[in-house]
Amino acid sequence: MTALAGSRGAATERGGPVDETRGAVDFDEFVAARSSGLLRTAYLLTHDHALAEDLLQTALAKAWFAWTRIEGRPEPYVRRILVNTYASWWQRRWNGELATEHLPESRVGDAADAADAGRDLWVAMERLPRRQRAVVVLRYFEDLTEVETARLLGCTVGTVKSQMSKALAKLRIDPALACADDRGEDLR
Repeated sequence: MTALAGSRGAATERGGPVDETRGAVDFDEFVAARSSGLLRTAYLLTHDHALAEDLLQTALAKAWFAWTRIEGRPEPYVRRILVNTYASWWQRRWNGELATEHLPESRVGDAADAADAGRDLWVAMERLPRRQRAVVVLRYFEDLTEVETARLLGCTVGTVKSQMSKALAKLRIDPALACADDRGEDLR
């Protein structure tokens, strides 16, 4: 028995033998069929192509070891691994910001530049805390219900609702999403 087969166990939880080749084929088919959708979710969470690919690869590696225990539809299980891995990455990752005594000079552009930059959803999304960002991505970009989102994040529906409410409140007042007329600029 190989080391991988030994780590995955010689029998299922029901006591029957594990067909290692069938599990590998099913996993390969799943990855081929669903990796683009999962990569989209990873990108929406990280907003970086390289990090999204790393996140998906890590989630799929974790799913591989649990593959024989997954019953029914594996996508929600793998998506939960993806979101939880993203959350744990941001808990221990330094964001690179340093406090300084003086603020850097900002570039002064024309009104068109300011209006375009002011409506950048991704800038505003990056400012949200990781849990709120995950809820927004799952609810609005992945079109999951509140119940599905709560199940995926391992929390209650009430938590999903409160996190969504807080996220939307922050997005409403985010300067990156403010319209030019809201800032008092002349639109002519």
